[in-house]
Amino acid sequence: MTETRRPRDTRESYDAIATDYEEYVRGDLEARPLERAMLAAFAESVRGTGHGRVADIGCGTGRVSAHLSDLGLDVLGVDLSPGMLERARNAYPDLRFHEGSMTDLSLGDGALGGVVSWYSLIHIEPEHVPGVLAEFHRVLAPGGRLLLAFQVGDEPLRLTEAFGRAVALDFHRWRPDRLAGLLVGAGFAVEARLVREAYPTERTPQAFLLARRPVGA
Repeated sequence: MTETRRPRDTRESYDAIATDYEEYVRGDLEARPLERAMLAAFAESVRGTGHGRVADIGCGTGRVSAHLSDLGLDVLGVDLSPGMLERARNAYPDLRFHEGSMTDLSLGDGALGGVVSWYSLIHIEPEHVPGVLAEFHRVLAPGGRLLLAFQVGDEPLRLTEAFGRAVALDFHRWRPDRLAGLLVGAGFAVEARLVREAYPTERTPQAFLLARRPVGA
């Protein structure tokens, strides 16, 4: 299948800024207790299923994958950008990182106990999000958990420059209730949602949804 422009733009943009992005996000979780709390709740829920293998989809430079590994999970990082994956592999050589797209995961049905999409679903066009959520549902075992992180809002943001480099990146913001409705439509049960106000360096509030693939679904 011919690659469409937007995934190609996203990959090439993150390839271009990978080194600067790695420096920009280094240590960010240490200063964000609410984010750590959501990741901890996700990890505890997954461990409780007895199926500790998870995928960090859109893993970027790997710092969330590493944090999940520290929480006792068997983590596979997946990202569209070879440049970001190179940084992830260099920084965390003991973890596994694969190149791939969330629209067509090379994972078997029910292969995972958990999926994290940490500010990566935001790069998917809204009309394609239901299909991505269906793909997440497919690769999760019954009882498996899904954690989404995203910016709150209605209007998308398009960046044409980042870290002094030309990029073409679209950031699609979501209202939590709307995205929760899509999760339900994809067969998930929403367990928790958190919205926090924007930090001074952020443009919008941030949101997190924790969902479960019900047993028998």
